[in-house]
Amino acid sequence: MDLAYFTSASSMPEFVGTTVLDTIGLVIPNIEESILEKMNMKKKYRSLGLLTSRTGAAGQILAIDEAVKATNCEVLSIDLPRDTKGWGGHGNFIIVGSSTVSDARKCIEIALEKVYLHAGEVYISEAGHLEFAFSARAGQALQMGFQAPADRAFGFICGSPAAIGLLIADQAMKASNIELINYWTPSIGTSHSNEVIITVTGETTAVKDAVILARTNGLLLLECMGSTAKSPTGIPYIQ
Repeated sequence: MDLAYFTSASSMPEFVGTTVLDTIGLVIPNIEESILEKMNMKKKYRSLGLLTSRTGAAGQILAIDEAVKATNCEVLSIDLPRDTKGWGGHGNFIIVGSSTVSDARKCIEIALEKVYLHAGEVYISEAGHLEFAFSARAGQALQMGFQAPADRAFGFICGSPAAIGLLIADQAMKASNIELINYWTPSIGTSHSNEVIITVTGETTAVKDAVILARTNGLLLLECMGSTAKSPTGIPYIQ
């Protein structure tokens, strides 16, 4: 193989793009058969779209959720590895399948755009991090990743260190008429990360208000630990 054939990553036909949170999007037009067999997918798509990030999970899953709705693609797998570049949380590795390379590529292109938008709700400081997500209508990716009820409002609240996560989760549940879906801790549901995570559902306004309350109080708590938590874009999307 002549590795000099590609003068840059962007010249590779498999390359789609990159964005914030150390995210890269790729496509595999025709996955090698023996690898596909070992992947144990329910459907054996040969064209795959790949999205992976070092930091964040909910925003990327939500991005794929929105991208799949807009294309003829299906979410095949979602992994949340312990990562956050060595800090207290997760990264992600998401695979979608399609009958055509063009749909797989379009799906990842849309997802990369949405990841940039959703990165406004990832807040990182030297002391810890917070992540929030909201969708008015949960689709396939949110159902697979978080057991979200289909077509209902969905909220994600995450705090690290874990004590902050639990406190803002408790405050959010008490303040709004919402239903708890998941409760994850360092030993339950996570890759042993120093986080508490809840996912919730309910009426759209109630879910959004709960997430906003958790965000407000979580940022205050992280700041009292000595440094201000900032998002990569500085533009929150949950208003």
